[in-house]
Amino acid sequence: MTAAMQQRHRTMAVDVGGVTVGGDAPVVVQSMTNTDTADVDATVRQVAALAHAGSELVRITVDRDEAAAAVPHIRDRLRKIGVAVPLVGDFHYIGHKLLADHPGCAEALGKYRINPGNVGFKDKKDKQFGAIIEMAMKHGKPVRIGANWGSLDQELLTTLMDENSRSTQPRDARAVTQEAMVQSALLSAARAEEMGLPRNRIILSAKVSAVQDLIAVYLELARRSDYALHLGLTEAGMGTKGIVASSAAMGVLLQQGIGDTVRVSLTPEPNGDRTREVQVAQELLQTMGLRTFVPLVAACPGCGRTTSTTFQELAGDIQSFIRTSMPEWKTRYPGVETLSVAVMGCIVNGPGESKHADIGISLPGTGEQPTAPVFVDGKKAATLRGPTLAADFKQMVIDYIERRFGAGAKAAE
Repeated sequence: MTAAMQQRHRTMAVDVGGVTVGGDAPVVVQSMTNTDTADVDATVRQVAALAHAGSELVRITVDRDEAAAAVPHIRDRLRKIGVAVPLVGDFHYIGHKLLADHPGCAEALGKYRINPGNVGFKDKKDKQFGAIIEMAMKHGKPVRIGANWGSLDQELLTTLMDENSRSTQPRDARAVTQEAMVQSALLSAARAEEMGLPRNRIILSAKVSAVQDLIAVYLELARRSDYALHLGLTEAGMGTKGIVASSAAMGVLLQQGIGDTVRVSLTPEPNGDRTREVQVAQELLQTMGLRTFVPLVAACPGCGRTTSTTFQELAGDIQSFIRTSMPEWKTRYPGVETLSVAVMGCIVNGPGESKHADIGISLPGTGEQPTAPVFVDGKKAATLRGPTLAADFKQMVIDYIERRFGAGAKAAE
């Protein structure tokens, strides 16, 4: 880990249903459902899937009475199946009313998320914001105050734009909007503290959809406060675009020690796998050296020396096998997430990369002898050949995990 990443921006530690966000805690991965929260069965299934994938907080939409009434049932059903992930209620417009009318919902949630840009308008804004803060204090819940580029407090933005136009050195509109985002979050947090909400129950976010805007806004938030910070692009996009944009923006901030919890807001394909956003968030944190979630599988990209697809298929098989097995392995093989595996495609870099991994294989490339040396802890341990080569290596990985991380290995220490 680099010196820059060791110097985390110091923030308040916030307890969210037993999960610590901020302080000295590791960066927390969270996600959000896209089910109708009123559909208890569908929401329970998706929350459970996200939690099993590694989401440590799961946000759900609470937008109407039926959704609010469903929340305690969702919480109870999840507990019955052994899923204890804290639920975060996402409130807009009428959150104050829903929390007051549904005390079971207010109690069941681990955190409330409110947007100062749409919690209320004009004379109602302070009153409705205050009502949510009072409910949070009554139930002992933390609050994420989440400003959003798409629903920014227009009254505040207009005031800052007017002030800027009268300045002798006016800034461009984008810079003023960034400042409005920062002020919206900080002024709302200050208001919550004035009402009595402790500082260690406040998390801030200021989500935008452009990479450079996100970086600029969070640099200012970190400079001007010590609140725990939630990172994420508000509309990252689909597929590789969403992954690249989220990784670029959050990677820059995380490298500077900014960010206590993250969400990768990927747009899934129709009926797509919602857990993809959890996997991407984990991979971002792991590749940066901030956390370790699953064993890493290194594989060469392939070239003209590797016209066989064997190494690609084996690398994919091993990676899929590891991810599928991790829920069980976490309890059966403590520490297995630190394992490194290499699946290389030819003799150019294959043997060397394989030696650097805990266990690695260098498969034959085009024109090479049909043999594949396997290296364990830096030493050649076997040479595999023939049609069962892939299955044999997979079994060697399983055997290695059992020897190194199994109960027998722990007893021998």
